[in-house]
Amino acid sequence: MSMLKPFSKLPGLNTANVLLVENEEQFQQSLAEVLVKETHVTVNVRLAKSLPVPVDESRPRIELVVFIIDLTSELSFQSAEASVKYLDPGYFLGKVCFMVTRARSASAPAERLDALRKMAASLRCPLLFADDQTSEGVVSAAERLLTILKVSAGLVPMTTALHLSNLTRCTLPPDMDQPSFDQLL
Repeated sequence: MSMLKPFSKLPGLNTANVLLVENEEQFQQSLAEVLVKETHVTVNVRLAKSLPVPVDESRPRIELVVFIIDLTSELSFQSAEASVKYLDPGYFLGKVCFMVTRARSASAPAERLDALRKMAASLRCPLLFADDQTSEGVVSAAERLLTILKVSAGLVPMTTALHLSNLTRCTLPPDMDQPSFDQLL
């Protein structure tokens, strides 16, 4: 088991490879099924519960790593936080994104969302939100991921993953680290 490196292998012709990392594996499978139905490019989907992944010489070059985090699960967040350490820094140049599910749930603590936003902002990665409860939500999430995947795989002319990363990265409002007025009173 070793660190995953983005440029250790040559890219495939008209092919994009994505690694979906989710601890619970609930949303991961349905998202993978929609992604492989793409007709314009060949999309290969790899699934993992966490990183590191075993060394496999037959594994293709991974163009995009997607961490799927169920906001109602502390274990899901901790797994993603621990897994990030096994990525080569080259992945954080537009080849990693976080996808959050169940953000609207009443049982999702606001502190976990804040911690996730801070992590995504510090790594300069996009933070996407998805509805995993409906088929329309899964299709919508897959379409957003396909857009990012095509760019990170170099399949969109005159656009690079680093450029897209600068446009879509998660940023924190200037007052995010400051206590709110309610806490001061």
